[in-house]
Amino acid sequence: MKDSNFHPGAVFFTTSPARPPISLVMSRHLARALLLLTLPAAVIGLSAAPAPAVTISPDKPFALEEAIALALNRSFGLQIQNYTLQNARENVTIQQAAFDPALTAGFTRSVNQSASTTSRLDGTASVGPRSDNTTMRFGVQLPRITATNGALTLQTNITRAATNSSNALLNPAYQQSYTANLTQPLLRDFGRQAALATLENARLALNIANINYKNNVLTVVSNTENAYYNLVAARESLRIAQLSLEANQRLFDENKARRTTGVMTDLDVLSAEVGVARARSTVVQREQAVRDSEERLLNLINAPSLDTKPGPVAFDPYTGSAPNFAQSYKQAREFFPDTLSAEQTIKQLEIALATAKRNTLPNLDLTAALGYTARQTNANYGQAIANLPNDHGNNWSIGLAYTRPWGERDVKARQRQATNNLTSQKVRLEQLETQLMLDVRVAVRAVETQLVAVEIATKGVELATRQYEQQKARFDAGLSTSRLVLQFQDDLENARNTELTSKLNLRRAVAELRRLEGSSLQRFQVQLPAN
Repeated sequence: MKDSNFHPGAVFFTTSPARPPISLVMSRHLARALLLLTLPAAVIGLSAAPAPAVTISPDKPFALEEAIALALNRSFGLQIQNYTLQNARENVTIQQAAFDPALTAGFTRSVNQSASTTSRLDGTASVGPRSDNTTMRFGVQLPRITATNGALTLQTNITRAATNSSNALLNPAYQQSYTANLTQPLLRDFGRQAALATLENARLALNIANINYKNNVLTVVSNTENAYYNLVAARESLRIAQLSLEANQRLFDENKARRTTGVMTDLDVLSAEVGVARARSTVVQREQAVRDSEERLLNLINAPSLDTKPGPVAFDPYTGSAPNFAQSYKQAREFFPDTLSAEQTIKQLEIALATAKRNTLPNLDLTAALGYTARQTNANYGQAIANLPNDHGNNWSIGLAYTRPWGERDVKARQRQATNNLTSQKVRLEQLETQLMLDVRVAVRAVETQLVAVEIATKGVELATRQYEQQKARFDAGLSTSRLVLQFQDDLENARNTELTSKLNLRRAVAELRRLEGSSLQRFQVQLPAN
């Protein structure tokens, strides 16, 4: 083919693909509709409407799209990965909640009665001093300041103090105060990057969970494709063996009839009988292979019973041309889950390295407070609150707290570990990209090779069929022996099996290339969850 990636001079034969049966095409339209609802509704945001039922019946054609839809809908691995994905989403919510405001409230009443008075200053004569204090606290912790990673809290206290001392000027005494407190890191944990590090890490983990989910979907699709194609090949191989058995049985019957006329010898009959026995043994083995392939496919789609027998299956006609390596690699590089996951992991490790570098700085925190205290009153709580705007005192404080570990051996070691982890992951990404390039080249070459192999094998079947028919005609005319007919019959069976193998290998190669490209999702119209 002129656009071959590896052998510019190669030429492929072209054939017209056979049209699939109408009933199979109709079932594929149903399967495409099912694929839109196949992933869990909670994951992709679809309504929880029931998906169209796909029944598996020996008499109903079973399309590849139906098998993939059932596999995606029932896969244990995807169900488990779905919960992992949901947990990753919830973790983002948890980290976002760290920026939510918090309300605080408290109520305290304390009573202290002394047994006796010990000083004239107590203001009591007959009984000991008594105090009855009540405090109500209300506060709010404001959302963290993302620009500086500071924390601001506001609090108000309303108090009532009563005593039996005659020295008290106001009894009971009501008072209200407001306080604003600011805690602001200046070195180690300062800035937007420090404030959002944990949240960004959770978002990247969610991206990785989505990528892993996509990877599992691609794997399920690829495994189901291969299991479906293996079943098609196993049944076709059984059909070929049955055709050979029928041909060998006819030859055996003819030889027995000719022996009665003296045309054939006992050796000719025995030779034909051995051919029948060999063909029957092959049929038995192929029947076992068919049942094994059916059960493997049923297991992948999580069928209720392995005793179910899927209906007719068939290869989809391959109408595409040889793939282009540059285009396939570009698509694979953009969508291949392993490399995408490695890139997101690198971003996580960059955050970890930035955090480790900040941790080498000393802790230097600024603390500031500003408060207002209303004038005391002996009226009631309402009067204490009313006094605050115009009749109050004030207080303020500011301070710095400095901490630095001696030697900082642990933080420096952690920084070196973070650097090593980041470098290692970059090397791993490079390794994945190199391996991906090789895998795409091998997959593209495999498709090219199998396209040629299918065309050659088709010609081989045509040749073997004509040679067998010619030899059989010579045998019927008495110009050949049963041994030669059996030999040409074996050649025809081998040619058919070679054609079948080449068709199977072509579908496998195409499925692997689509998995690497991620294009199998578009091919089967699978919708993935959005972040």
